[in-house]
Amino acid sequence: LGMARESGLKIIPVVSKVDSPLARVAEVKQELCTLLGCPIEEVLETSGKTGQGVEDLLKEVIKRVPPPEINQNDKTFRSLVFDFQYSNHTGVIVYVRVFNGTVKKHSELVFKVAEENFNALEVGVFTPLDTPADSLSAGEIGYIVTGIKEPGIASVGDTVADRSDRGAALEGYMSPRPVVWASIYPESQDDYALLKQSLGKLSLSDSSFTYEEEASGSLGRGFRCGFLGMLHLEIISERLRREFNLELIVTIPSITYEVKRVNGKREMVYSPSFFPDENVIAEIFEPWVKLNIIVPSSYLGSILQIAYEHEGEVGETEMFGDTRSSVTITMPLRELMRNFFDELKSISSGFASLSYEILDMRPADVVRLDILVADELIPAFSKVVSKKRVQEEGEAAVERLFNILPRQMFTTKIQAKSLGRILSSRTMSGMKKDVTQHMYGGDITRKMKLREKQKKGKKKMKERGKVNIPHDVFLKMMKSE
Repeated sequence: LGMARESGLKIIPVVSKVDSPLARVAEVKQELCTLLGCPIEEVLETSGKTGQGVEDLLKEVIKRVPPPEINQNDKTFRSLVFDFQYSNHTGVIVYVRVFNGTVKKHSELVFKVAEENFNALEVGVFTPLDTPADSLSAGEIGYIVTGIKEPGIASVGDTVADRSDRGAALEGYMSPRPVVWASIYPESQDDYALLKQSLGKLSLSDSSFTYEEEASGSLGRGFRCGFLGMLHLEIISERLRREFNLELIVTIPSITYEVKRVNGKREMVYSPSFFPDENVIAEIFEPWVKLNIIVPSSYLGSILQIAYEHEGEVGETEMFGDTRSSVTITMPLRELMRNFFDELKSISSGFASLSYEILDMRPADVVRLDILVADELIPAFSKVVSKKRVQEEGEAAVERLFNILPRQMFTTKIQAKSLGRILSSRTMSGMKKDVTQHMYGGDITRKMKLREKQKKGKKKMKERGKVNIPHDVFLKMMKSE
């Protein structure tokens, strides 16, 4: 809503689902009037289920929304991509809004940002199905069949123009940049090739996520993926499971940090595993977000409390009618990902709604927390946490792993480490076997020799042994986050 207002767009207030027995039509209409500062007569009522008010809404769109401005002096074709899809037969089909000129079948075109040439195999409009047309002209929206089958070329926000056009891309283009990162591995390494193929197909219809191959000693071969947010991550992982029948391991999500080294060099760090040592870091920056939460006023105090617990800074608070409030909160993206949404749903009994936008990079007081098993660092368990919470997080991780890791043949230490210091440690005793069980008497010294031999064997095993962490332990540790 804020972006629409900043862009000077016409806003038409509509109350939907008015046929529902739970609908609060009069109350919501009044809230919209308060939010937008409009007369209550301008708020429309619709129901997608029954069709009530839909025709009136379409008429009001035509009446209230001004027609697109057309530059009659510029006949060069230029259009903005607002969506696209992929067809195995025809390749990428881009959905465009035409700003200048006309495009026809066989027109020679170019993606201005991607710098990729193609010929229009077909152009058309939506009725609402894709319907071929002779041409698309300034002020219209429609589709262009590109024939391109390579991933990563088409993207939302790119400009499609005549190949002869030497002008810059249309204003307002901003390439989407991943802000949340997670690694995706197949549960069975036999599915690695299928996962790679599936990610390639998804990227043809969604260029806003990135992926690259990586390998883990504990999880095998997989992919490091970048997403626009937590919802984007959930959508991609769910599509992989449903559309391609893949069983996946999705690691603990992390965010992008900017690290300034003591020598002045800056770098972007996408994974806790690649976080530099503390002695070479001068300053760390992390992304912040602005949240807008709408909630029944009776829950407002509790929500402000969890906001403070997540390093939030409370901004404006507005009342909508007599029962609902809107509050603006800024906080680190790291804290939003630390179960904030789940806590919000729980404390508001599911009545709160939340939206957020990325703001900027700000100084961060964070450190890397590592987990060691038998003195061996396990990269998959590393994460970046607030320096204030590192002790608490370390103790919780050690306790959790201690309870789910199977006992080994030798004594095993589980430790949490940060800034070169052990924060928490638990020792898991090794499995025992009575080596004198077969003896029913005899000299006691023989039993002592057998026990001493067993003790030396376990000591060697501890010195040379390596803990094999089962697959399901990784899954449980990541789900517990």
